[in-house]
Amino acid sequence: MSWRSEHIWIEVITGSRKLSNFFWALVVFLGSLGFLVVGTSSYLGKNLISFFPSQQILFFPQGIVMSFYGIAGLFISSYLWFTISWNVGSGYDRFDRKEGTACIFRWGFPGKNRRIFLRFLLKDIQSIRIEVKEGIYARRILYIDIRGRGTIPLTRTDENLTPREMEQKAAELAYFLRVPIEVF
Repeated sequence: MSWRSEHIWIEVITGSRKLSNFFWALVVFLGSLGFLVVGTSSYLGKNLISFFPSQQILFFPQGIVMSFYGIAGLFISSYLWFTISWNVGSGYDRFDRKEGTACIFRWGFPGKNRRIFLRFLLKDIQSIRIEVKEGIYARRILYIDIRGRGTIPLTRTDENLTPREMEQKAAELAYFLRVPIEVF
C-alpha cells in the first residue's frame, strides 16, 4: 500500500502479520501439542488421546523423542506468535521532495533497538538497485543506494513481485527521486 502526492511518497510495509505466518504458527502449535500429548500418554501408560492407543508406543525411546519434538515445537510456535504480535518488520518508507529528506522506519524485536529509524537527505541517494536472482527460488529485491551508508532494502525478501511489477515500482520511485536505476 502506498500514498503519493506531488512532493511526498509514503510506502507502508507489512510486517509479520501475514495470513501465512498465522497459518504456520497454528500448524506448528497444534503439531507440537500432539507430539507432547502422545509422549506424555506413553509415559503415563494411559490413553490421553482416545483414537491412538498408548500401548503401541514405548516411552523409551519413542516417547522421549516425541516429548522432545513437542517441547521444541512449542518453543518455535511461541517464537512465531511473539513475532506476529510484535509485528516485526512492519513500518514505512517516506520520501519528501519538498523537505529533501527520506525516512525509513521499521519495527524490530523488543529491546534497545526496537525502533529502526533511518533519516537521510534525498541528495545522498545515488541510485535505486534491483537485485534479480532467477531459478528455483527466484528473488527480486529493491534497494536504495545511499552515499556513505551502503544499500538499504526497500522490499521484503519474501515479497514475490513479478519482473514487470518490480521494474514498474523501481521506475516510478527512481522517477520520483530523480535518480538512476541499477540492475544486479
